[in-house]
Amino acid sequence: MLKERKEPAMNPFQKNESKETLFSPVFTEEVPPQPPSLPKKPPPKICGSNYPLSIVFIVVNEFCERFSYYGMKAVLTLYFLYFLHWNEDTATSLYHAFGSLCYFTPILGAAIADSWLGKFKTIIYLSLVYVLGHVIKSVGALPILGGQTVHTILSLTGLSLIALGTGGIKPCVAAFGGDQFEEKHAEERTKYFSIFYLSINAGSLISTFVTPMLRGDVQCFGEDCYALAFGVPGLLMVIALVVFAMGSKIYKKSPPEGNIVAQVLKCIWFALSNRFKNRSKDIPKRQHWLDWAAEKYPKQLIMDVKTLTGILFLYIPLPMFWALLDQQGSRWTLQAIRMNGNLGFFVLQPDQIQVLNPFLVLIFVPLFDLVIYPLVSKCGINFLSLRKMAVGMILACLAFAVAAAVEIKIDEMTPPRPGPQESLLQVLNLADDDVKLTVLGDKNNPLLEESIKSFQKMPHYSKLHLKAESQDFHFHLKYHNLSVYTEHSVEEKNWYSLIIRKDGKSIFSMMVKDTENKASNGMTFVRFVNTLHKEVNISLDTDISLNVAEDYGVSAYTTVRRGEYPAVPCRTKDKDFSLNLGLLEFGAAYLFIITNSTNQGPQAWKMEDIPANKMSITWQLPQYVLVTAGEVMFSVTGLEFSYSQAPSSMKSVIQAAWLLTIAVGNVIVLIVAQFSGLGQWAEFILFSCLLLLVCLIFSIMGYYYVPTRTEDIPETADMQISHIQGNMINLETKKTKL
Repeated sequence: MLKERKEPAMNPFQKNESKETLFSPVFTEEVPPQPPSLPKKPPPKICGSNYPLSIVFIVVNEFCERFSYYGMKAVLTLYFLYFLHWNEDTATSLYHAFGSLCYFTPILGAAIADSWLGKFKTIIYLSLVYVLGHVIKSVGALPILGGQTVHTILSLTGLSLIALGTGGIKPCVAAFGGDQFEEKHAEERTKYFSIFYLSINAGSLISTFVTPMLRGDVQCFGEDCYALAFGVPGLLMVIALVVFAMGSKIYKKSPPEGNIVAQVLKCIWFALSNRFKNRSKDIPKRQHWLDWAAEKYPKQLIMDVKTLTGILFLYIPLPMFWALLDQQGSRWTLQAIRMNGNLGFFVLQPDQIQVLNPFLVLIFVPLFDLVIYPLVSKCGINFLSLRKMAVGMILACLAFAVAAAVEIKIDEMTPPRPGPQESLLQVLNLADDDVKLTVLGDKNNPLLEESIKSFQKMPHYSKLHLKAESQDFHFHLKYHNLSVYTEHSVEEKNWYSLIIRKDGKSIFSMMVKDTENKASNGMTFVRFVNTLHKEVNISLDTDISLNVAEDYGVSAYTTVRRGEYPAVPCRTKDKDFSLNLGLLEFGAAYLFIITNSTNQGPQAWKMEDIPANKMSITWQLPQYVLVTAGEVMFSVTGLEFSYSQAPSSMKSVIQAAWLLTIAVGNVIVLIVAQFSGLGQWAEFILFSCLLLLVCLIFSIMGYYYVPTRTEDIPETADMQISHIQGNMINLETKKTKL
């Protein structure tokens, strides 16, 4: 059990707090702050109320900016995987490297705003950087622009600028909105932050749902339209900047007042260095190591830093929780692409499933506050902050255990992948009668024997064991009284199709290399074999067409959208016709044989090389429910505890530390993805076990933690302002991922 004294009564303006902060609160410094530059006349109000008109511009700005950020991030993993053609580990690592950078840069933004430019100019300048990042990212997603190297350079440059922009303005926007209110209108200010919070959720929900549709339902140059999926969020960021700048003349702008984060770091550094310098001198020992800063810093600051370090000590285990939570946009999305998104009434894109998280947060926050916590309290359970956080960790552990079970089930339904010195072979018989195939090994020992009917294929891929990275195999084909021997070379870790065809009275075979990733990447593939004596042009979509050579020409695999294809337009040099391809499902690879054997016009014989995804994407719902419930208990409670315990002058430092735990959590995922070498289900189990171990450590640390009795500290006017600013954080950060 976690030992924790009853927490002090919250400030009247405070509500539940959440997982991260969007601004750096302003606190009194040792040097008296300069008076703010007040407008010459009272700022305009909304319809005669006590709400300043300027907050309209700030709320709209926040909606557009959150749409911009989450819309871009929703499709980012699939962009890495399918457009830049990185493997799953690299895509995951870069996704979390970007996420980590987004949570390191708020420290820079807070320092610039507090010490140099002030909030308004910081938001304007870094928003310009933000917009530039979106432009570069969108241009880098155009298939016609350059090659792989150009796309990669532009993408990484754009993401770096976006991370600087979104992280840099994060500590400023909400606090700038709070600055617009007069202190006598504190109640209106609290309601404003509720509206601000809703704008965050609205932007996130809409963009997470819309941008995957722009990616998957629109074709650009014959591919998914990533340029549009990035361009629309970029346009929303331009609108965010323009709207924010429009309110410039009516904003109340406070000047920079110094950076408390830098002051705390300097105090800690001086204490450590002073203690080290005097370690061998005959000086009386001091009760606390921070007391060594007394020669330079005031007693009150030292006392505040002591309280702060106690809270920061509890933060040490927290990054592991974020390591699990932030995988919804990477590993869980990669899991979703191997599942069937057809819900009957709607087809869900793999990257749209992420919308469950913000949607469930909106349900769970009031549910926990108004129903679950009061019921637990009535049962006589003292469910205080640290215990809620520990339970949140356990729920996240369970979520990843469920994700591992789902992954194991998906693997059972997935065709086997060839390993080192292995290849997979299927045989397709396009002759007009049965053909018996024998694959011969050393000393003509039969490795595979199969009798295949006309216009049929082997029911499954067969595994061939190689003695080296590549090997030549002998094939014996028996057709009626005719025996044909042929030789084909295969390479390890590949799929092959042996196509048998008749030419006159003899038969021939050709070996075709299948696409390497069709068995696991969740996309729909089609390929054509043309038995006609004329070249065929096939128009699969507005931007997708391919030519298949005459006399058993074989096309490459082409990716298409899932759906019905009842009449695909085709053309030869003297005739137009259409082919009925039927329903093409998620994750399947289809082979179509174009033939005119019935003399009723060309037809397409459909064969399924790789079966479609059978497991419904709705099986991810339990893991999303568990992890979101854990998030509400962990992050909403975490800042509530932190702000109730931290001294008023240390609120901004708490914010910086909280954001750093999220950044470190993303770094943990990056390291595991690159170096674990585990299968996906085993990696999920690893994360679940690691968080369970961390939860145990956190529980022990919480048991020995002695809460600060903040009710014994006199509350000055500056402290009251600080409490209200802390409340701003809480309302804003009930969003799932800010």
